[in-house]
Amino acid sequence: MTETLSPELLARYADARVPRYTSYPTAPHFSTEVGEADYRYWLASLPATDASLYLHVPFCRAMCWYCGCHTTVAAREAPVLRYLECLRAEMELVARYRRDLLLIRHVHFGGGTPTLVPPGHMKLVMQELRNRFRVADEAEIAIEIDPRVLTPEMAATLGSCGFNRASLGVQSFDLAVQQAIKRVQSFEETETAVRLLRANGVRSINFDLIYGLPRQSVQSCRDSIEQALKLRPDRFAVFGYAHVPSFKPHQRKIDGTLLPDSEMRFDQSRAIAGALVSAGYVEIGLDHFALPEDALARAAETGRLHRNFQGYTTDEAEVLIGLGASSIGRMPQGFVQNEVRISEYERLVRECRLPIARGYRFAGDDRLRGAIIERLMCDHRVDLSDLCRDFDADTAQFLASAPLEPFIADGLVEKDGACIKIKSHARPLVRSIAAAFDAHLSDAERHSRAV
Repeated sequence: MTETLSPELLARYADARVPRYTSYPTAPHFSTEVGEADYRYWLASLPATDASLYLHVPFCRAMCWYCGCHTTVAAREAPVLRYLECLRAEMELVARYRRDLLLIRHVHFGGGTPTLVPPGHMKLVMQELRNRFRVADEAEIAIEIDPRVLTPEMAATLGSCGFNRASLGVQSFDLAVQQAIKRVQSFEETETAVRLLRANGVRSINFDLIYGLPRQSVQSCRDSIEQALKLRPDRFAVFGYAHVPSFKPHQRKIDGTLLPDSEMRFDQSRAIAGALVSAGYVEIGLDHFALPEDALARAAETGRLHRNFQGYTTDEAEVLIGLGASSIGRMPQGFVQNEVRISEYERLVRECRLPIARGYRFAGDDRLRGAIIERLMCDHRVDLSDLCRDFDADTAQFLASAPLEPFIADGLVEKDGACIKIKSHARPLVRSIAAAFDAHLSDAERHSRAV
């Protein structure tokens, strides 16, 4: 008989506040102890290696009430163009160090709404990027898109600039839900965006969906999936809404009484997963789905799946260069984050300074714990003996320090020697189980619900 996650276990674990583990340690542990001088040294000491670029464009036409991103509303073009000048200047600052030794295999434009950039200026950004960095011929070049503001001219520009993957924000096709989060987006708008992108050579399409939104129900989730499947995207990312109005004041406009409880959120997430799997998609990690022939599905099948700030990825590079306000980079030595405030970011770049505001320097067993958490998040299993050997750590001592007993007793985790496996019915709780290896986790931190 197939095991299921009982209501009792769901009630016990679902409301826990745990990180999404797109990094380890997580961003709340970054501090001003790491700054520009550290980043300069880390860049200068890089060997020849593969690397990735993340470019943040923190502007939108309107603020969606559910949004948890670093973004601001730009009603005029002038602030966007001013920001782009600084973004290009930051590329030059970073490229002074190791541009000839870094081969860029993944480029991701996030936001905000990167396609608010005027098409001609997008071409300038891409020209600058290719002038300053060595971009592999087969590089994945991806961008996040709000279908409501994608123009035919921008779609053509993306194709001519070499973009080959696009992530479209959909969230839900239910009008009542859209009105409750102030993001009304018709199916026809999304369909038009997909058609424009594919016609211009941007053939790999991702859809972002959210469950746990106000006025959302299991049936509305199923209806949204039914509509989305008509467009047959290559991948879906399905996230649980994180309601943190203390950190994102605009979320206070959402009526908290309309939010589903933990059991309803779980039912919604499983209804979406069931519908996608029935439609032929492979469930990957915690919250991603891909067609079997997609590179993400192949990476998951072969144990080469990874997780970074964009979620699950095929990107194996240890070096991630973050460009733009609030962007986060990763070096072999640790993390760095740019200044969040756009005005301060621009001031620092104009002074020819790397705009680092804070970061984290790896210490102790951080890298080992990060590797364990990543494998659990990606594979739902990990062999501690292999990883401990790689990091020259004592397997028995490390295993004894992880509080896994409650998960084992509740039938969520199996332990065979140093091998840890999350049972299939417990996979929705993978973040809570991974947190057993988080030496920095504090009850005082604010994270999203486990489910």
